[in-house]
Amino acid sequence: MSDQKNYQSIEEKQYLVRFNADTKSHLHVKDTDICLTQCPDKICTIFCPAEIYKWEDIRMHVGYEGCHECGSCRIGCPHQNIQWEYPKGGHGIVFRLG
Repeated sequence: MSDQKNYQSIEEKQYLVRFNADTKSHLHVKDTDICLTQCPDKICTIFCPAEIYKWEDIRMHVGYEGCHECGSCRIGCPHQNIQWEYPKGGHGIVFRLG
């Protein structure tokens, strides 16, 4: 028997997570002009573990359906430009034990 454990990458672990997405987003960029003019690094596209935020041309796309509800965007945006709320009851991430 090997003492080496079976490690999964973060991508492999995230693949196992399931979501019950609402039809309405619980994540909102308050002012898209701030992203365009004041945030050259688009830092939310880097620190979100679920890669919810994607910058394309002159617009931020928010794929809320795969949100892990960690709140990183709420505290990580240097301009406090993301409004984060819990999804309404019965929606959002679905954790499985085991």
